[in-house]
Amino acid sequence: MILTSTVPRVRWLTAASDRTWLDQALARPDLILIDHAHCERKAAGVALQLMFRYPADQELAAALSPLAREELEHFERVLRLLEQRGTPLRPLQAPGYGARLAAAVRRGEPERMLDSFLVAGLIEARSHERMALLASHSPDPELQALYGDLLASEARHFGLYWVLCEQRFGRATTMERLAALAAVEREALSGTLARADQVRIHSVGVEPGTSALS
Repeated sequence: MILTSTVPRVRWLTAASDRTWLDQALARPDLILIDHAHCERKAAGVALQLMFRYPADQELAAALSPLAREELEHFERVLRLLEQRGTPLRPLQAPGYGARLAAAVRRGEPERMLDSFLVAGLIEARSHERMALLASHSPDPELQALYGDLLASEARHFGLYWVLCEQRFGRATTMERLAALAAVEREALSGTLARADQVRIHSVGVEPGTSALS
């Protein structure tokens, strides 16, 4: 089902999330909140991993160190909200989304750097899009406030990864590779869940068809 929303399309993405995903997420707010905590922690880990992979790149460290701190601050905020709601943080089975994107990253340098930045940016872009949907449609004012407050930083994060790509590889090369990886991202979110309790921030649920990157 196509989702009608005032949330603008995120330009990195070639398919918008659908109504099925939103309905599944709204039906299980605490499950989504737990997964959100894990996502924020993973995002901090990705930034740190890139800093350790390229230790001589001082500009990269200067850009990603604040991002990692902010992701951990978001994790702590979500963790506090879980505690207030009496919901313990627990492990969740991850969807295949992250693994599918990681498998598309090329192994040789400098292609690996470009792909790693773009994959991190795509994940941030999808998180931004889905948090915007939750902020707009959640009946829970507490969750509306949480997701709404995080939107600006999520947009800034995928914008930072874009800047890192364009500075090092140029706009044309970045756009060409983004188009290929965005198609992988769309495919990773295509299909239907086997069980509704498998819904996650990055579980399947996008509109059919494609839209060109701009």
